[in-house]
Amino acid sequence: MFSLNIKSANRKIVYNPLSIGVKYLIDEKKMADSFKNLEKIFNVNFSALQKKNFLADEGKEIRISKPSGKPDALILSKVKLDDKFSSDFFRNHLAGLIKKLEGEELKNLHIFIPSYKTFKNYFENESYYYQTFIEGLLLGNYTFDKYKSEKKTPKKINVLFYADNEKLLKNVISRTNILMSGVNFTRDLQNEPGSALRPSDLAARVKTKLAEAGVRVTVFDEKEIKKRKMGGLLAVGKGSSNKPRFIILHYKPSVKSKGKKKKIKKIALVGKGVTFDTGGISLKPAAKMGEMKADMSGAALVAGTVLAAAKAKLPVEVLGIIPTAENMVSGDAMRPGDIVTTASGKTIEVDNTDAEGRMILADALDYASKQKPDVIVDFATLTGACVVALGQIAAGLFTKYDELANTLFDSGMKTYERLWRLPMWDDYNKLIESKVADVHNAGSRWAGAITAAKFLENFVDDKIPWAHIDIAGPAMNSDTNNYTKTFMTGYGVRLMFDYFSGITKK
Repeated sequence: MFSLNIKSANRKIVYNPLSIGVKYLIDEKKMADSFKNLEKIFNVNFSALQKKNFLADEGKEIRISKPSGKPDALILSKVKLDDKFSSDFFRNHLAGLIKKLEGEELKNLHIFIPSYKTFKNYFENESYYYQTFIEGLLLGNYTFDKYKSEKKTPKKINVLFYADNEKLLKNVISRTNILMSGVNFTRDLQNEPGSALRPSDLAARVKTKLAEAGVRVTVFDEKEIKKRKMGGLLAVGKGSSNKPRFIILHYKPSVKSKGKKKKIKKIALVGKGVTFDTGGISLKPAAKMGEMKADMSGAALVAGTVLAAAKAKLPVEVLGIIPTAENMVSGDAMRPGDIVTTASGKTIEVDNTDAEGRMILADALDYASKQKPDVIVDFATLTGACVVALGQIAAGLFTKYDELANTLFDSGMKTYERLWRLPMWDDYNKLIESKVADVHNAGSRWAGAITAAKFLENFVDDKIPWAHIDIAGPAMNSDTNNYTKTFMTGYGVRLMFDYFSGITKK
């Protein structure tokens, strides 16, 4: 796509050659008058048909070229403030627009952000309002062409944003660039083929990238994993010649404060890192098995979030814990009927070898609990059942802690990386009871997403607030909006960055 140079500009507008201006008009009674004013400001004349089409209820966007330049073209987009308007509007619009402009010989893109006053009921604050514009461009501009033999050199363009508060906008651009570097790192990991991102590769990639940001990275090899008796991780990785790894990320901020020292929150993030999932002996159907290269999306989410937090120097201590393995088929693979002993000492009866993610998370959640964090949140592309329940629009949220649920839910609604809470009643424990072990790794077809969460609950210290987030739907590409259509989405990094930003203010 483009190499974007995003800047805050003042009102002394200079249109260099090969420029496009983007202006938003509010759909209201005075819109016809606003239309006339724009003709004067930009020295353009829209045809009667263009005006009529744009002012009609169905009209959304028009473009007009200016032979005299300054700018060379003007794009007008209509904004309807009705019950369908959401905080995702500008993010989604600009993600789509930057894709449409891909083939153009563009040098400068001028984007005029409407006054925040008009939209203050839809956004938490002016800063976040501006942020959605930047996010949209960067999300829509993402591509993964690493393996194409003929790569196009990205065209460099200047993106100039104009807003009422130029100083605030400058700060937002800087912070959003940091956040989106985390999102893009997550997406790059998700989109890698399984042959290029085995457990050892994932560990090496994460270690190199995060060490550059000052994060301490520790990797346990198979020998150390055995020493720590992480039986769940070992069992899942048995069938592959590419042996498992256990990755620990530790970001600890350097916080200087005057007077009384404020306690820094310590949050543990745990991410499922199955770099490829065949289902093991309980083999998956061939159709779309290639998507299972992204069964490490939870791990990628954790790595991207820690990266963004460290680069932004957020005042929160973060432990990122990533168990990673390949779930393959071989004579050494775990079998249905096996009984596995985890690091906690609890045993698992294996019924379905395709219910492997929860087994590697069992060891990771036990490890996280022993670090005594204030909160544990785990992320996993864990169940198709969650996608059946919620589609690809939202992730499943499972927790018994109302305050944690509410805070995460609010961040999800704000960032449009939405969550929906499902029950964690103890009645569901009956569905994963085992006669020969402490817990069964798979229940019946009923409540599959819930029983997976209830399985994980067995391995968490019940004194530590914990939430499980099943990202099986929104982590994968879909037609949900303009920035999720083609590639794996990087879901969850923006959500958790906002969550961190919120808890540090309390």
